[in-house]
Amino acid sequence: MKRYLRTGFGTAAILVLLALIAGNWGDFKLRVLAPARSYLTISNNPLLKSFDTDLQGAMAVSSESGHKAVAPRVDPDDILSGGPPKDGIPSVDNPRFDFAGTTPFGDDEKIIGVVINGEAKAYPYGVLNWHEIVNDTVAGVPVSVTYCPLCDTGIVFSRKLNGGVTTFGVSGKLYQSCLVMYDRKTDSLYSQPWGTGIMGASTNVALKRFPAVKTKLGAWLKVHPKSKILSPRTGYRRDYFQYPYGNYYTDEYIIFPIRNLNKLKTGRKTPVTYVWSADGGTPAGRFSGASAYVVQSELKKKGNMILVFGGRKITARWDAELDTPRFFDASGTELPSSSAFGFVWPAFFE
Repeated sequence: MKRYLRTGFGTAAILVLLALIAGNWGDFKLRVLAPARSYLTISNNPLLKSFDTDLQGAMAVSSESGHKAVAPRVDPDDILSGGPPKDGIPSVDNPRFDFAGTTPFGDDEKIIGVVINGEAKAYPYGVLNWHEIVNDTVAGVPVSVTYCPLCDTGIVFSRKLNGGVTTFGVSGKLYQSCLVMYDRKTDSLYSQPWGTGIMGASTNVALKRFPAVKTKLGAWLKVHPKSKILSPRTGYRRDYFQYPYGNYYTDEYIIFPIRNLNKLKTGRKTPVTYVWSADGGTPAGRFSGASAYVVQSELKKKGNMILVFGGRKITARWDAELDTPRFFDASGTELPSSSAFGFVWPAFFE
């Protein structure tokens, strides 16, 4: 018993020490526990690919569904376990909504806002930080609202796939430190910042996207006062009013390997917004198509910037009401874009 107590005390002391080194419990979980779990989970281990059942499944041919194996778009060795297993971070598949007078979230709550066919909805970061994907329907259109806390990318995708409708889930994997989603129709993996299949039957499939903005709830409701707001009543027990990642959002610390950091023209976590469109090319490990980005602080100062995008000129405009960047083509049509940390651009589009 004494030996057990000594061992338990020693373990507790080590955990406390590591937590102090990390700075706080949120940082400790992110900097110590998440990487340790990713390397200690034998059935989902980035160091032991032969034991990684998820990657094996994504590359296998499914005789029952008739899906054909496709060469992965990226090197499987670059797809790492983020710690939680598949669906360990559960998507919200039956979302409930509040309105301006009933939501518990305040005006300063960061949100992803989307308007489709006249219906406006807001998805608070307080929920997205814990779930990353919300499978929803907006004005009759099936969509997945996705957010990666590690790279600050927020993208709304269509759930229509291969002539049917699917839902997306969190694979537990990371590519260049960013969310890897999977679809529940083909079990394929997708790089969220690209919105493109990277392994499985849907490899190289570029998902349809909808314009969405990162803004604050108060600003959103001034423009869209009748907007629905995702409720924290998700069916899961989470503290949706507590940021779960310590100081990650505000410091320069990055946990997992990222390429092209030497090509950064901004700080690692400098807020940028990028626009992109795949062209059907399939170079291994690289994006193919048109892409451009703006540093948010620079665009806010200038108000407007003209960018060359796919051989044509587009306008990056600072929306003063929503306090966020938006992109438009020559006809005035809004283009899908995403906010991101600075490191995302060279890692995915350089």
